[in-house]
Amino acid sequence: MAWRRALNAHSLPDGRLSIEDGPIRLVIGIEGAPGAVRAGQDAAGLRLHGLLAALCGELPLLRTPLGDTPPRPRHPVARRMVEACWPHRLEHITPMAAVAGAVAEHVLAGIVEHPVRVAHVNNGGDIALYLAPGASLRVGLCADLSGGRADALARLGPADGVGGIATSGWPGRSFSRGIADAVTVLAGRAADADAAATVIANAVDADHPAITRRPAGSIDPDSDLGDLPVTVAVGALPLMLVQLALARGARVAERLAGRGVIKAALLRLQGESLAVGDMNVMVLPLAPGNAALR
Repeated sequence: MAWRRALNAHSLPDGRLSIEDGPIRLVIGIEGAPGAVRAGQDAAGLRLHGLLAALCGELPLLRTPLGDTPPRPRHPVARRMVEACWPHRLEHITPMAAVAGAVAEHVLAGIVEHPVRVAHVNNGGDIALYLAPGASLRVGLCADLSGGRADALARLGPADGVGGIATSGWPGRSFSRGIADAVTVLAGRAADADAAATVIANAVDADHPAITRRPAGSIDPDSDLGDLPVTVAVGALPLMLVQLALARGARVAERLAGRGVIKAALLRLQGESLAVGDMNVMVLPLAPGNAALR
């Protein structure tokens, strides 16, 4: 297949597929009959091939904060980014806040055209997933984004209505205006979870001398946040301030859950946590031997 030559694709020891195109690295798990798995992998590669170039062609529009009128990008993934961010347009947000989730969704849509039982596309921690009737999935949740070790578990089935999981926080790979260690959001689709996690993590915030911020543009001149301050370090905070910051984020999460934008959210900061929404699927302590994404 042409995509295998164009993309850095290889199988991982656990059978998942890793494919890369520039800064995009997807880790894809598919369960089903061998023929369906192979077809799903090919579909994933075809969906990713050329996608980065297409989105780069629309970057000026996608890096522009949303206003009163929704922009109309050409590519369906770019349009999906706008759609996912539109509910948050009263905040300073650009469609880039949903790029990882929208890409994962796009690739997953190709996979599930084939009769697979389980499929999940992990784009740097933003996950699009599909569960056929009778299937289930365990997903590890991380409080420490810098370490990446799962310390809690979500158990998902088709009836839960969760098709996307995303996590945001100041130690993550993207900038955050808040101080959350991690905000994990479960939603019907991955792009919606991605945008909401960004907004909720921004809202987990407080002022304290132990918090260091810098203009986003001084760290990355291409950042869509321009000169807005983003968090670069958070020292030890008083417990009351931690709880206040989490409560601020929880109010935003509750509003989004009430509007049906998200299913649930787990907010964590310096050992404290708040859960919002439908908690039937999480949070369980992750005991030794309980693998994530299984």
